Amino acid sequence: MKNMETKKLLVSFIMLVSVLFLASFVSAADVVLGAVDVEVNGIDVLDNSALITGETVTVRIEFESDVNASDVTVEVEIEGDRKDVEAQTALFDVEEGHTYAKTLKLEIPFDLKDELSGFVDLNIEISGDGYKTTDSYTLRVQRESYSLNVLSISVPKEVKSGESFPVDFVLRNIGYNNLDDLFVTARISALDIERSVFFGDLVAVQCDEDVDSPVDNYGVDIDRKCNEDDEDTASGRVFVQLPFDANPGVYALELKIEGEDLVSSETVQVVIDNPFSEGHFIMSGDQLLIVNPTNQLVVYRLVPQSTAVVSVSLSESIVAIPAGSSRTVTVDATSDALGTQTYAVNVFSADGTLVDTVSFSKIFEGRDITSSIVVLTIVLAIIFIVLLIVLIVLLGKKSKKTEEFSESYY
Repeated sequence: MKNMETKKLLVSFIMLVSVLFLASFVSAADVVLGAVDVEVNGIDVLDNSALITGETVTVRIEFESDVNASDVTVEVEIEGDRKDVEAQTALFDVEEGHTYAKTLKLEIPFDLKDELSGFVDLNIEISGDGYKTTDSYTLRVQRESYSLNVLSISVPKEVKSGESFPVDFVLRNIGYNNLDDLFVTARISALDIERSVFFGDLVAVQCDEDVDSPVDNYGVDIDRKCNEDDEDTASGRVFVQLPFDANPGVYALELKIEGEDLVSSETVQVVIDNPFSEGHFIMSGDQLLIVNPTNQLVVYRLVPQSTAVVSVSLSESIVAIPAGSSRTVTVDATSDALGTQTYAVNVFSADGTLVDTVSFSKIFEGRDITSSIVVLTIVLAIIFIVLLIVLIVLLGKKSKKTEEFSESYY
């Protein structure tokens, strides 16, 4: 009997705890903080307001609190098909019977790949201290009137000065209207160069077959015909010619797209190398390499600079170099001085303008200025002495023979 009473008391206690827990759960989930009014860009959310993709909108939430609560936050979320955006206030306190308003900013995501307009969900949540209020609204979203997305820009990893290089790009129409007669310009402002090409048209929505009737767009008939050959995404190419005197480095290349109702641009970096950044006249040993990276014939006049101890001569003094080629001129220098000597060659243009002065340096073995005369003198002296000795010997033999002959006679 005592055990039965104990079991009854235990069951009653469990039921009481369950009721209290359920009441607490209902309080946390269902007891609201108060009625909520929502405005988007100053328009009541229930008044069929329309939003534009890419815009930053202001969401204002106003509510009257039915309770006292701490650590309350207001969270706003725009839920798209491919991307969600959200914002949240800092913590704040509310008192029963008072009205509060909070303003948040969000950017409308772009989810309209094949449609001109569509719908997104706006979710509101006010929570704190065990209380929570949630609301959800459906909002109309449409594309910006004229908008373009540069999907990609491709340039070579490195280009050399004087070269022409391609800039490949892919464009997509993400606007509400068609884009007609687009021009694309590639520009490197630091080098003051640009090149433009005609790109053509991009439709707003691409279709699979010819459509002669207006396009249906979520119940709204758009008076626009569609052709299967029309594209909303297309690629193109523009060539940029670099100057020959471009300094090596990293440059900003701007791709600008212009149409009757639109101007858009993107920027990428391009690395430029100039193998002749220190000049087109290169000294190599006793040779002068002259490079002509231009697209026309150039003529130079070379004048050697001899010094008091170095005599300089050239294999040719007038040099004509075809476009995009090079020539080598031999520089011959002689000196009687011992050690390292410097000398130069002046390079003049065809009109007589000094273009550059190329300096040379060479180690000379040195030469005694009297060495050749001395050697010749010594050689002649030796020959003279030898001849003199031979003459003396011959004369001596002749005298001896004469003396022997006289003695035999008597």
